[in-house]
Amino acid sequence: MGSSGEFKMQELPNIRVYLLDPSKKHQDYFRNIFDFVRGDLHVIPDVQAAKREIKPSASCYLAVLLGGDIDRDTLKVFMDQLNSVDESIPVFVVQDETSIPEPNPSYGYKNIIGNIEVPTQFDTFITMLHKAEVFAETHGKGPKKGRSVELFRSLSGNSRATKQINRMIDQVADSEATVLILGESGTGKEVVARKLHFHSHRRGKPFVPVNCGAIPADLLESELFGHEKGAFTGAISARQGRFEMAEGGTLFLDEIGDMSMPMQVKLLRVLQERSFERLGSNKTVKCNVRILAATHRDLEEAIEKETFREDLYYRLNVFPIEMPPLRERVEDIPILATDIISRMENEKRGSVRLTPAAVAALCQYAWPGNVRELANLIERMAILYPFGVVDVGDLPDKFKPANGVAPSSLVLPDVVVRGDDSETMTTTPRLPHEGFDLKVHLNNLEKNLIEQALEESEGVVAHAAKRLQMRRTTLVEKLRKYGLQRSNEVS
Repeated sequence: MGSSGEFKMQELPNIRVYLLDPSKKHQDYFRNIFDFVRGDLHVIPDVQAAKREIKPSASCYLAVLLGGDIDRDTLKVFMDQLNSVDESIPVFVVQDETSIPEPNPSYGYKNIIGNIEVPTQFDTFITMLHKAEVFAETHGKGPKKGRSVELFRSLSGNSRATKQINRMIDQVADSEATVLILGESGTGKEVVARKLHFHSHRRGKPFVPVNCGAIPADLLESELFGHEKGAFTGAISARQGRFEMAEGGTLFLDEIGDMSMPMQVKLLRVLQERSFERLGSNKTVKCNVRILAATHRDLEEAIEKETFREDLYYRLNVFPIEMPPLRERVEDIPILATDIISRMENEKRGSVRLTPAAVAALCQYAWPGNVRELANLIERMAILYPFGVVDVGDLPDKFKPANGVAPSSLVLPDVVVRGDDSETMTTTPRLPHEGFDLKVHLNNLEKNLIEQALEESEGVVAHAAKRLQMRRTTLVEKLRKYGLQRSNEVS
């Protein structure tokens, strides 16, 4: 698996796993599985052997499978030995029908991250391996790959709109022009403002944001310009305003469309004269500040309604940048998801991975909350499935396709091309510019068709196999592979 937020299947022969379980039944079961996938299973019969086997070279092992019937004292001895070598090796507790079910059998160790039931299913087994890989990757095992986690310095995406915005930022960043950033809430207006500051010659000076809509009108003047001691009731000491805090740097006035008309007049004067006075003072303070402003409101409509000053609008609107909503740049969703996950990992707030089908489903959603809503969803998934792999079925209902079409079939856009006859036209899937995982796409398509055949055959495997024109035994194997068999068929 790469470091991106999107799940990608790795070649299984590279998998090396320890099994500490005295159960001969479990040892034989997992040996058969690892023989089948051509992985490397190293069986440790008891904790005494573990003291000899767990050495610094253990770092090349992906995970440890730990028998669920091991007593707590033996568990502590083993975990202390393992963690003295490498705390980033994840551990899964093996459970069967005789085990007491424990949804989170961590026993107080952060690297015991889940369980695996015996017998298991292929999808469950693969998910466990990838969950182990994510945990190891995010806890310092091996080189950390990936994109920059400093999301505020980037505007991620491959869409035409995002590339155009990045070009505009490059053009205006190092100038002194006032920039007005327009767009719906959650589209990343502050991200643009921070990038403008970072790529300007003022980058070594402060970047000071202030949300004009979140501060009461009677306090905003003091917040922006500061006040002297005794200027009003409660002013027990002098205080700098945001203009002084941002001296030499950038002042970002967010939600400027919510500013009251009297404050608009005072702000206009400061922009014209580049000076102001603190509340309660008659001393003029010169300011060297670059102004960036943002709003989700239609300021031209506000001017018509006389809730926003036209002269202030033209003073701010020197270089407008309009942020399109996320629903108009769905091509950016995979990269945005990757960056959000990278930032969560950097801040030690957990991690998660998304299957291509899940990403495709997210690309069908309208995103009224834009990038902020996407970030909230990913954080929620990381809480529900820590270091796990999220498929389309794990997403909240509103993110799932409503038309019943498998997300895998939505990955490829259709394009119109000329048919065999020069007078005809036909549609054909188009390979995305960034490419995609063909194996995963075909597996998802096959799984979806099998599910349809079973549904139309009322669950009768023989009838479904006939519809799919394959042998019944072949279909049974595929049902096991995808975890689609009925409970009485689980082996």
